Amino acid sequence: MSQQIEARNEGRTRDAATEEPAENLVRGRLIVALDALLKTGSATLAARRLGLQTPAISRMLAQLRELLNDPIFIRSGRGLVPTALAEEIRPIVASVVEGIEATFERGFAGDVREAPFDSSWDVRTALPVAALAVRPANLLEGEPSPRDIERKLSRIDRMASPHTRLAKALATISTATGHRRPLTPDEAKEAMGIILAGEADPVQIGAFMSILQFRNVTAGELAGFVEAARAHVKEAFQPRRLKADLDWPCYVSPNQQNPPWFLHAARLVAGAGYRVLLHGSSGAGEKSGRLEFVANALTIPVCRTAADTARALAEDNIAYVPLAAYAPQIYRLLALHSLTGHRSPIRNAAYLINLANADASLFGVAQSAYKDLHRDTAKMLDFKDITILGNIRDFAQFTPFRATVMYRLVGGETLDTRIAPIAPPPTQPRPRTTSIEYWNGIWTGAVVEERVEKIILATAAAAFMTLARDSSASFDEAYQRAEGLWRKRHAKR
Repeated sequence: MSQQIEARNEGRTRDAATEEPAENLVRGRLIVALDALLKTGSATLAARRLGLQTPAISRMLAQLRELLNDPIFIRSGRGLVPTALAEEIRPIVASVVEGIEATFERGFAGDVREAPFDSSWDVRTALPVAALAVRPANLLEGEPSPRDIERKLSRIDRMASPHTRLAKALATISTATGHRRPLTPDEAKEAMGIILAGEADPVQIGAFMSILQFRNVTAGELAGFVEAARAHVKEAFQPRRLKADLDWPCYVSPNQQNPPWFLHAARLVAGAGYRVLLHGSSGAGEKSGRLEFVANALTIPVCRTAADTARALAEDNIAYVPLAAYAPQIYRLLALHSLTGHRSPIRNAAYLINLANADASLFGVAQSAYKDLHRDTAKMLDFKDITILGNIRDFAQFTPFRATVMYRLVGGETLDTRIAPIAPPPTQPRPRTTSIEYWNGIWTGAVVEERVEKIILATAAAAFMTLARDSSASFDEAYQRAEGLWRKRHAKR
């Protein structure tokens, strides 16, 4: 019996000795994969860097998350943002990978045959060189350690000044490697709330927006920004009595040259008995009144107060509210684009304000990664029914002549609906009219162009699918409904 026990123990020892190197081999691969992910911020780029397929990197990331009991990365607008743990172990991971590379570089270095360097060349330059030019700040008595920074930040509470609290948020997202992390939704709400309340220093605003644009905002941060934006809107616009069926954000670039056909689609949906609230802007410069002008041309009420908006929704089933009317501080923040040259994170939040407490929302997002970001954020905010059109614009206008994905939440559940393209009709000669006459003539029937009509009908169909709030809703049936309403649109005016 004792011999059998000894044999079993010996077998276990051999198994353990075999398992440990095998486990380390797996861990080594995971470390190399993690290093590539940290350096690229993308599973696709990491796979390309390592000569692997993207699914392989995704599987290794799943293993890392399980082994380290941490998400490792959080999805953001254009990539993966490391968690606090990932930032903490980044130097260790980089060191391990550098050690592996250095080991093999030594092996190759031994094969190189070079002539010995002539030490007689080692002489000091004869050129006079001035000393390093510096300007001491005399502000610090030595560099604070990361622990010192953590202790300092932990002492900042809600009783601190707005500048100090926003500085804490800045330090959280920009502190040196190992201590940087995304803001929680509550922290993001507080930081953006300070900015929207007009209590932030302009330097802080520039730094905050630039860091987030460079690093990319997370869904949790965006959810906090939306909550802050809603609080700002309640104070500036007081929309508590507003109620719409469909929320339709429309943020049009002043550089956009194509007519806003989506307004015709919105008018069509309103004619079907749904209350449609359009809101947004076309920049803050010389073209900032573009949407107000064309809405008036289509007899869509342009409202500047909550009372006017409620009246328009009750009487006309449709209204357009300029961003400057309901969120002046957000309007001014977006206008900083001309100074910074990049998109503001608060613009992403503006799509999800839901100004009139609508049961469904329809909007477009240009950048592909932002579609998942907005949908993830909408789920965090308990949205039930939204549609994000996968197109090349930041407003909801459907282009039926190419394959389109509708990124949806239906009853709070994620659903992607792929719509096959249709053959584009032949392009017709443009009538000799001004752009606004041509645009408005499509609605009145003075101008007939099949290609444009299909864009309008497809956009209206997307709205009807969103309003159906049903995962089995058919795009073809919604399109047929839009066609019927289009033929009868003049009776609805």
